[in-house]
Amino acid sequence: MHAPSLLTRVLAGVAAAAFAGSVGMAAASSSKPRHTTFAMFPQAQFVNCLKPSPSSPTPRVTVDVHRGDLNDTAEVELHGFKPNLDFDLFTIQHSPQTATGAPDPNPSVGLAWYQSDLHVDNHGSGEARVRTILLDQIFGVDKDVSLAPTNTFNLGFWFNNPADAHNCGFTGTTPFNGEHQAGPLAFVTRPNAITALGPLCTDPVHSASGFSCNP
Repeated sequence: MHAPSLLTRVLAGVAAAAFAGSVGMAAASSSKPRHTTFAMFPQAQFVNCLKPSPSSPTPRVTVDVHRGDLNDTAEVELHGFKPNLDFDLFTIQHSPQTATGAPDPNPSVGLAWYQSDLHVDNHGSGEARVRTILLDQIFGVDKDVSLAPTNTFNLGFWFNNPADAHNCGFTGTTPFNGEHQAGPLAFVTRPNAITALGPLCTDPVHSASGFSCNP
C-alpha cells in the first residue's frame, strides 16, 4: 500500500482547515439571535399629524426581523395612524432620539439607505416586508468620497408628502423619497442605552474604544 504523496497530504490539510473554518462560521452564526422585535417611536412635534384625531392614541409601529442564511427579513407594522398617509422607510446610521426618547443634542441620521415605501390604508394600518442584509452587518461604503464602511443599525421613515406635516409647523422638503421632495422624519428607532447602537445590531462587543457590532 502506497503512502499518500506530499501533494495529497497538503490538499487534505487544506480541506480539513476549510471544513473547520466553515464549521466555526456556522457555529458563530447559530449563536446569534434568530429573531428580534423592537418598536419605533414618533418625532414628538409631528404626532398630531400622524393621529386620526387630536384625541386619538399615539400611533404604534413594531418591527420583527428574522435572520436568514443569506439575508434577513424585516416586517414593519403600523397601527393607529391617520388613514391614507404615505411614508418612505430607510435604514439609518444615527437616531435623532436618545435611548430615553429625548432629542439628541446633535441630531443627525448620518448615512441612510432607502428600503421601502409604506402606505397607511383606510383603517389606519400599514405594513412592509424588507428582505436584505440587516442584522449585525448592514453597511454602506463609498470610496469615491472616502466613506469607510458605515453601519446603518437604526430605522426611520419620513412623510412622503411634505403637505401632510404642514399643520405641525413643517415647511420645505427633505431628500428622503424617490423624488427627493419628502417631508420630515415621522418615526424612528432609539439606540440602546448602554451600547448606543441601533436595534439592528444584536451582537454588540466592547473594546477600549467603545461598543461595535460583531458581524
